[in-house]
Amino acid sequence: MTRTLTSRRGLLLGAAATLATPTILRAQSTDAFPQEEETIRDTVPVRRNISSFRKQRWQDHFDRLGTGCLLADITSRAVHYWGPDDVTYRLYPSSVPLSEDLTKRGFTEVVRKAKNPSWTPTANMRERDPSLPQRIAGGAAGNPLGTRAMYLTWPAYLVHGTHDTRKIGRQSSSGCIGLYNQHVEELFELVQVGTQVRLA
Repeated sequence: MTRTLTSRRGLLLGAAATLATPTILRAQSTDAFPQEEETIRDTVPVRRNISSFRKQRWQDHFDRLGTGCLLADITSRAVHYWGPDDVTYRLYPSSVPLSEDLTKRGFTEVVRKAKNPSWTPTANMRERDPSLPQRIAGGAAGNPLGTRAMYLTWPAYLVHGTHDTRKIGRQSSSGCIGLYNQHVEELFELVQVGTQVRLA
């Protein structure tokens, strides 16, 4: 019986080694790796989002606290929120506009909030991508606004959620600031209409 187990085990190990041999050979092939790549110690480290999760002070961006302040830091791809009690503070990773020409900077405020918002692409979006639908209903699959949206005084600029979590931390929007749905849902409950907003 022991001899039978040993021979079966040996047969299985031999078969596995035979199947793995082409993979091992491919991994050792020099074609799989760049030949002219700089060594890591000689390259400058990538410093994306270096300040993303550094706490900031509202006083560095706003004259008054009022009903709260929201800062969308486009450079570090982070959203900061300060509550009107001067104690509540939240910091979230965000998505930002694809390019500088799609980016609006300055001061605005939240004028409306919506749960499960519907989405209507702007004329510019449809010009860039004619395959976009006329409208996607709130809560529908593929709705790029996620589960919550906060509308600003600037038409077509929002702080909203997203179902596509790959977008967070990247330049991926047509002008809006995107958050993970669980983060935008938390922020939605804190932010009041009239909250000051700065995109910087």
